[in-house]
Amino acid sequence: MDLRPRRSALFLPASNPKALAKARTLEADVVILDLEDAVAPEAKDEARNAAVRAVSAGGWGRRELVIRVNGLDTPWGAADLAAVAAAGPDAVLVPKVNDCAGLRAYDAALASAPATTRLWAMIETCAVVPELTALAALRVTTRLAAFVLGTNDLAKDMRAQIRPGRAPFLPILSAAVCAARAHGLIVIDGVCNEFRDSQVVQREAEQGLEFGFDGKSLIHPDQIGPCNAVFSPSAMEIEAARNLVAAFEDPDNAGMGAIRLEGRMVELLHLEQARRTLAVAATIG
Repeated sequence: MDLRPRRSALFLPASNPKALAKARTLEADVVILDLEDAVAPEAKDEARNAAVRAVSAGGWGRRELVIRVNGLDTPWGAADLAAVAAAGPDAVLVPKVNDCAGLRAYDAALASAPATTRLWAMIETCAVVPELTALAALRVTTRLAAFVLGTNDLAKDMRAQIRPGRAPFLPILSAAVCAARAHGLIVIDGVCNEFRDSQVVQREAEQGLEFGFDGKSLIHPDQIGPCNAVFSPSAMEIEAARNLVAAFEDPDNAGMGAIRLEGRMVELLHLEQARRTLAVAATIG
């Protein structure tokens, strides 16, 4: 069971030295050094070099370090993948995957990377939506370990509008979570474009939690606190989980598949959920 916290995954342009230095002091669970959208064409080469240096320099503590590369269909993608494979971050995030063949091409480009370097895929095109289950199944034969929703690019591809509630994207969010869970993948929600209003960020994070995401991708450090809070078990949830585990461990309930606890019936599936809650809390703690 992979319980490493991924409540907050902060995108930072690898071309910004101050942002890279500050990232080592932030409470984000995941830092994504971006070589793609956040970097101008004339800065691509230096951003790549800076990301490689950041991996080599270390100092990231418990944070998971991920590099988002440019696509293989761009002038920079092949060079990005070669350099990043040699650097060996925790994961490589690849953009605009449309199908299984595309993901296998990225996997092949990372053949020389350390075994510990995983492959994360952006889910941000219309074409990939009907392929989600087949794509997730590649976890068995490739480095694939995570889906990251790219709702801004998805909105552009759909010609949809991003409004509170994200109604046009709800079926896709649900489908991505289901495909990821069916095949043991991490799944991270898309960014919230609002960073000045923490309540907006919190509400969107709560929606992501409700859908079953492991965490949320972010565009600003001010979004870290609200997302970490939402995706962490609350004190009340931890206490309830402890009580449920204790009830099932009571000798009087030995061998029972369902018991009465605090006026309701709970089953073994609830015991499994409670144990996971406690394990997640311990890992975050």
